[in-house]
Amino acid sequence: MGTNNPAWWIAGLGVVTGLAAYYGMKLKSEDQTAFLPGETTHGHYQIEMSCETCHTPMNGVKEESCMQCHEADLKAVNDSHPKSKFTDPRNADRVAVLDARNCLTCHKEHVPKQTHAMGLTLPEDYCFYCHENIGEERATHKNLTFDTCATAGCHNYHDNSGLYEAFLAKHLDQKDIDHDGATPQRDLIAFLTRTKGVPKGLTTRDADAPAHHTEDPGILKDWAETAHAAAGVNCTDCHSREDDSGKAEWTNSTTHENCSSCHQLEVEGFLKGKHGMRLAVGLPPMTPGMARKPMKHSALHEELSCRSCHDGHRFDTRTAAVDSCLRCHDDGHSLAFQQSPHYALLQEELSGSGAAGSGVTCATCHMPRIETKDKFVDRVLVQHNQNFNLQPNERMIRTVCSSCHGVGFSIDALADPILIQNNFNGRPSLHIESMDWVKERTLEARSE
Repeated sequence: MGTNNPAWWIAGLGVVTGLAAYYGMKLKSEDQTAFLPGETTHGHYQIEMSCETCHTPMNGVKEESCMQCHEADLKAVNDSHPKSKFTDPRNADRVAVLDARNCLTCHKEHVPKQTHAMGLTLPEDYCFYCHENIGEERATHKNLTFDTCATAGCHNYHDNSGLYEAFLAKHLDQKDIDHDGATPQRDLIAFLTRTKGVPKGLTTRDADAPAHHTEDPGILKDWAETAHAAAGVNCTDCHSREDDSGKAEWTNSTTHENCSSCHQLEVEGFLKGKHGMRLAVGLPPMTPGMARKPMKHSALHEELSCRSCHDGHRFDTRTAAVDSCLRCHDDGHSLAFQQSPHYALLQEELSGSGAAGSGVTCATCHMPRIETKDKFVDRVLVQHNQNFNLQPNERMIRTVCSSCHGVGFSIDALADPILIQNNFNGRPSLHIESMDWVKERTLEARSE
């Protein structure tokens, strides 16, 4: 066979292309844009340069990669369609039509023309593959078209926790609630007391930083007034790292790894969210300039870390709840916050005319406080994965909105794109009928 044989050229080109792709994925720190076959979804574009996170070189996408990132969240929300539902032999006929055992059946990357919200790449009628008789089973669904199942406020494939019929029925008559400020309170000192023993409160005289780092009285004063000092967290607890021999040494900089020694669950959430997901796969930190949403020009090149929001030595949570967000975010929803009723409640709280905890911040909705267990101890955790409540946004109903608003109002508000854009300044301009249908079915059941 001569060297001019086209088959040899094609085979050689295939080998070269394969090797280039393989080594391109190996070189995580290099720009691999040339290897992208198409635009990545809004949920994954930040880690698209870490190809091996999702791909096995020369062997396609790894199904287990999806679960490494998303399995815990799916379990936490009681996944409506877990894999076990479709491995049941009784559903074999449905699997033959739509293989819902695999994430990749619905979710694919690099095909933007076929991709809907949440990375979905299936036809809009995929719900009907299994629920084609729903109109016969429920009179309320009789005249609905095939593409209305996943309409905001109706159904979500994985997480229906805020939309289950039983949940809606329980809150049929719920109206807006007079918020009394009974927000779950974080208590670092109490948590550390129960997990690490009784902490000794520290003062500026107790600081254990090297002498040449304690010359700035402002830094020491800021630290001494925080919950960290009150909980016995000293300078070297944050400013230390192990050298090659395993010995602790002083470091001027701090990372999320330092924070995780006390705030493990918060850091885990941070690494799952858009602020920290690049760090989780070994890429350089996220910067606002990489975002697809509008960001303020002054913040474009800032590398995001815990200290981006909890700045300096004060780690002021009030600053982190609003000011830190608006220092970067420049989209319409964010900019409208200061004209919203929520912001007015915050100002009332700060002025003393409103109850403590009655104000609403960016963090109230996007980083809610949730009651959980940490090291088998009950505690209040701030969910630092700010994307969790947006996958889908109906997750906010249970964790946030229903603390102050009726469930029906919350469903309508979260389904209204105009109201979302102006940061909920006004009332919903549309109405989702799911609550009405539940009420109708409830009345019918009582009359039987």
